[in-house]
Amino acid sequence: MPALAELPVSRVHRVGEKRAEALATLGIETVLDLVTHYPRRYIDRTRQASLAELQPGDEAVVLATVQASSTRRTRQGRALVEVDVDDGSGRLRVGFFNQSWRARQLPVGTEAMFFGKVDLYRGRRRMTNPVVDLVGNRTGRIVPVYPTSERSGVGGWEFGEWIDEALRRAGELLDPVPPQVRSRLGLMGRTEAFRAIHAPQSFDERDRARHRLAFDELLRLQLQVVRRRIALERDARGLRHVVDPPPERALVARFLAALPFSLTDAQRRAVEQIDADLAGPLPMHRLLQGDVGSGKTVVALAALLTAVQGGHQGALMAPTEVLAEQHYLSVQRLLGDLTVPDPGRLSGTRPLELALLTSRTPGAERARLQQGLQRGEVDVVVGTHALITEDVLFSSLGVVVIDEQHRFGVEQRAALRAKGRQGGGADPDLLVMTATPIPRTAAMVVFGDLDVTELDELPPGRAPVSTHWARTAEDEQGAFERIRAEVASGRRAYVVCPLVEGSERVQAASATAERERLAHGALGGLRLGLLHGQLKAADKEAVMAAFRAGDVDVLVATTVIEVGVDVPEATVMVVEDAQHFGIAQLHQLRGRVGRSDLPSWCYLVSDADSPEAVRRLQALESSTDGFELAEVDLELRGEGTILGVRQKGRSDLKLASLRRGDRSLVEAARTVAEELLGEDPTLHGVPGLAEEVDLLVGEEDAAFLAKS
Repeated sequence: MPALAELPVSRVHRVGEKRAEALATLGIETVLDLVTHYPRRYIDRTRQASLAELQPGDEAVVLATVQASSTRRTRQGRALVEVDVDDGSGRLRVGFFNQSWRARQLPVGTEAMFFGKVDLYRGRRRMTNPVVDLVGNRTGRIVPVYPTSERSGVGGWEFGEWIDEALRRAGELLDPVPPQVRSRLGLMGRTEAFRAIHAPQSFDERDRARHRLAFDELLRLQLQVVRRRIALERDARGLRHVVDPPPERALVARFLAALPFSLTDAQRRAVEQIDADLAGPLPMHRLLQGDVGSGKTVVALAALLTAVQGGHQGALMAPTEVLAEQHYLSVQRLLGDLTVPDPGRLSGTRPLELALLTSRTPGAERARLQQGLQRGEVDVVVGTHALITEDVLFSSLGVVVIDEQHRFGVEQRAALRAKGRQGGGADPDLLVMTATPIPRTAAMVVFGDLDVTELDELPPGRAPVSTHWARTAEDEQGAFERIRAEVASGRRAYVVCPLVEGSERVQAASATAERERLAHGALGGLRLGLLHGQLKAADKEAVMAAFRAGDVDVLVATTVIEVGVDVPEATVMVVEDAQHFGIAQLHQLRGRVGRSDLPSWCYLVSDADSPEAVRRLQALESSTDGFELAEVDLELRGEGTILGVRQKGRSDLKLASLRRGDRSLVEAARTVAEELLGEDPTLHGVPGLAEEVDLLVGEEDAAFLAKS
């Protein structure tokens, strides 16, 4: 494959300069790009609807040949191309409005697939503006249909001819997957797989070809992940934490004992797994994921306090200032009046020192904090990227927790390691938290160099949230009536403002206007508070304190309430223009209610009718399981949103899927990657494989795999 990547696509006959330029608009510049431009679907010639049996109102795919073609203008001045097509059983007229180029695309004698709805016009059956796929001169029973674009001017049928020639002239392709692995997994050879994906003799052969080539894509990704992990472990400077200290230093035990609730079994298992990592010789690299409300913060805080009880420091890093401030307030409440040993004090102890550091921290306060961190006087710091700037030095950074990890890059992780190594120290242990679950299969790829801990259990006494999609004005009125009824019963509610494009200032203005609208309308007479990202930290806390105390009935807010806000008395949430939010964000927002044994409701206000919005809102209406919703989200949005923004996309997953169907393939690729690198860390004994990984998943392109 590396050899094919060096050949320009113009080496294929009939791909001249103009055709090469057209292909470049589709991202096809080399012969490798061409042969990995896979069909988007396949046509079974024996399974198409016959024209003779089509009835008005039928939606169908027909395979037919153009018998006649004409172009004219309608009375309204629109261009109309009409072609008569025949499949041997009958005829059909196909019309295209304002698509003059169809006359050039569909000359007499052209065989094509037409997909559309049949109607009657002047007593004659007709299809209007159907989807068209050109078949060309391919005579096999199964016809591949290739992705193309009108802008490129490349016909889908041309790909079949070009790819057939390229594979024929390339001859036998080097197969870097060892024969014993292919045999064990039942994989067909690579040369056969490329032929069968483009020109299958049967659908079973096509499926086996896809299975083999998808495995190759996943194996390359997993080899890079495992290789990176081996390198990290080889270069690591570990720190063995004290997880079972004498009573006077047992900070974690005192913290857990003081909590006003008991840990769930899942939380206990998570703490045990993390303790085992912290006590070990290698730095921890662990992903902690759980559903909304599953108690990730408590588990993360136990890890940070393990560092403190051993004389080190802990850092919790969030992607935004708003999230950092919310974490700080949440951690502050959980820590209470926890103390740490201090021989310099008469009492022998001092309060545990918690600090917040963001770009909003005033200069004098920042200087004091930096001094405290460098001297070891600050035990736990919560912050944003400000924590990894050059002027922030730690006395001994022991554990780092990163929240919303996918927003951080590989450079940030390197910077955090450097913070730990200052003054001859060790690599800090790393715990990554996701705000909402991501599918398990995707986690194996995206977070492949992390061990995974899942909190799959919610605290007892939580009532499930009843979710309703409010489609009409009457439904929306019902939602606000629910708020009034709950407030009358002493409960509280949230109204989440529509997501507005633009800066935090624009969001704040929108939220302010919405509060005024509600105060003089649907929620008139109730005490309405306002929370948005532009408020100063003290003002935010004052609003939240009033809401918690019951001095505010309804909190009108932007998505700043997405995480970290815990008010058990809040039982209703109304999300306005819900179609603008993603599944994960809506699920996260919904997690702000249902935090007690009181019945709770979430209303998603939206009149959207696009298929994706409908599927998204229906999924939230029918499920409160974050793992299940993560799978739906992946199916709707595709792998790209999870893999993140990539470098030039040769290595994008073209056949493999991170959806449920390929889970076993991901796991098989991981196992093979670990076996191959375990026996031969350089892959020198596997001809071509290392070169292929470097070509298709190069270091830069693989950075997304190590964002932790």
